Amino acid sequence: MNKPYIIVHMMSSIDGRIDCDMTAQLRGNKEYYDTLSAINCPSNLSGRVTAETELTSGGKFEANNPKTIGKEAFSKNNEATGYNIVVDTKGTLLWGDDANANQPHLIITSEQASKEYLDYLTKRHISWIAVGEKHIDLKRAMEILADEFDVERLSIVGGGHINGGMLEAGLVDEISLVIGPGVDGRGGETAVFDGMNKNSKPISLKVKDVKTYDDGAIWLRYLIEK
Repeated sequence: MNKPYIIVHMMSSIDGRIDCDMTAQLRGNKEYYDTLSAINCPSNLSGRVTAETELTSGGKFEANNPKTIGKEAFSKNNEATGYNIVVDTKGTLLWGDDANANQPHLIITSEQASKEYLDYLTKRHISWIAVGEKHIDLKRAMEILADEFDVERLSIVGGGHINGGMLEAGLVDEISLVIGPGVDGRGGETAVFDGMNKNSKPISLKVKDVKTYDDGAIWLRYLIEK
């Protein structure tokens, strides 16, 4: 299949936890952003929860007409060399107008999203892809990103469930992990990869590079063995 080269890029504590408020307190936070620039991915992708807490001002879209789009479709409403891509299965997040954005948003929903919500995105110059009858078909979404939006390199920047879903779907090519010198240790906190099938087997990795920093952070890069 045609798809972008996909890198999961995350920062975690040494016990693999990725809560943003926690990692922001660790040394290595600066290196996380430096290394994100270094992996050279003009487009990045976030899950709904991460986007809602970090990229929007809150609030939910309420459709007056709940009729869903009910078919695969996409709309390219902004030309760009890179996109802020957000996975939002049913189409609920509110956005501003991206008419003059350097890195506009691109929203991926399932076919359960309302036509009214997708029209709302179009009016705000936000591109969108609706794919998958009940759940987003990640493989098909990546094909559309490559074929229709010319996305060649894509970084996945959280959270654990979208990371796990992309990995389980066989879409991840590389893992880029900055480990801050600290322990979280709190119960129930999300890990770098989360939510995968309990019967899934461990996914084998091959070391690409290791770099250490004076502040104690480590940058690990792994290739997925396929």
